[in-house]
Amino acid sequence: MAEGVKWERAGLVGAAIGVVAAGAAAGVAIERATVGRGMRRKARLALDATGPYGSLRGQPGTTVAEDGTELYFETEDADPPEATGERRSRKWLRRRAGLPRPVTVVFSHGYCLTQDSWHFQRAALRGSVRAVYWDQRSHGRSERGVDQLAGEPATIDQLGRDLKAVLDAAVPEGPVVLVGHSMGGMTVMAFADQFPEYVRERVVGVALLSTSAGKLAAVTLGLPAAGARAFRALAPGVLRLLGSQVDLVERTRRATADLFAGLIKRYSFGAEVDPAVGRFAERLIEATPIDVVAEFYPAFTEHEKSDALAVLDGLPGLVLAGDKDLLTPVAHSTEIAERLPDAELIVVEGAGHLVIMERPELVNAALAVLIAEAADSVRSPVPQGLRDLATVGDA
Repeated sequence: MAEGVKWERAGLVGAAIGVVAAGAAAGVAIERATVGRGMRRKARLALDATGPYGSLRGQPGTTVAEDGTELYFETEDADPPEATGERRSRKWLRRRAGLPRPVTVVFSHGYCLTQDSWHFQRAALRGSVRAVYWDQRSHGRSERGVDQLAGEPATIDQLGRDLKAVLDAAVPEGPVVLVGHSMGGMTVMAFADQFPEYVRERVVGVALLSTSAGKLAAVTLGLPAAGARAFRALAPGVLRLLGSQVDLVERTRRATADLFAGLIKRYSFGAEVDPAVGRFAERLIEATPIDVVAEFYPAFTEHEKSDALAVLDGLPGLVLAGDKDLLTPVAHSTEIAERLPDAELIVVEGAGHLVIMERPELVNAALAVLIAEAADSVRSPVPQGLRDLATVGDA
């Protein structure tokens, strides 16, 4: 077999594997497009140029993880920027009077995504609650993991410690609500496992969306049993190979954009979505380099944090998942909810893994209810806008 053909095929496999935990997989049938490749490329470029998704920005900040990796985060206050002086005055008066501090909501994103994946939640909550959005190591605007560049494996426990570094820098005081999607939910569990005292003292609510506490090696990805077994056996080795040929694989992945888009559609969403939303998901996932994909993939099969959920038990909680999720099936959320009996379990009919983009109105309303409940639990002020959002659901 010619070398170029061999690597082209390897690139196709890499494109499939590169979106496994954030919205795709290998070995699926892709619908045949009814328009030409050139027309589809023009459509993607038009969506990229006009789509507003992922454009929201906050006050930038950085902190340093234990291995020296610089982690990027953004904060948004509950008040508009023009009220800075008034906000500082109220903060000083609140401290002087010994009143409870406002809740800060910290969002942790999933594998092959960035903080921009929270676009719809960010837009809905903006101005109503103090929030922190951060990019996990090697994703988005955060640096490539120093340990990973030195050949060390990425681990979910390390991500939990990264979250602690972000919390120390961005939320040095006051009550915290932790929100995690997919890998971000696993990050929250790892954080709770390693820092139970912090959880007891500071965390007043938790939301775990489209995530898992373990047993991910048994997930079939919607494939026949034999196909799933073959994928699990081959994926680590193929990823290591592709991760060593970054430039070639990335060129091939860009050249197979139509296949890539079809995989994302199947593994991200449970139903048809606005083309601009679908393209938004593509942009986020395709921006993740194949070597980063390779570094993180093995961590999921090793992830097991069921016992750590005991640290979060008793807090106001939300467990939410789409019933068409092929990556972290709804049964995984059901198991989490069984260990968090005080949490509300919401199963979104017809939604896939990226339910935060597919059904944002429902997700936003559920988060608003949780945040309001968490604020009430510590007598923290709850803006009326947040209560209004909590009454909005998806028809």
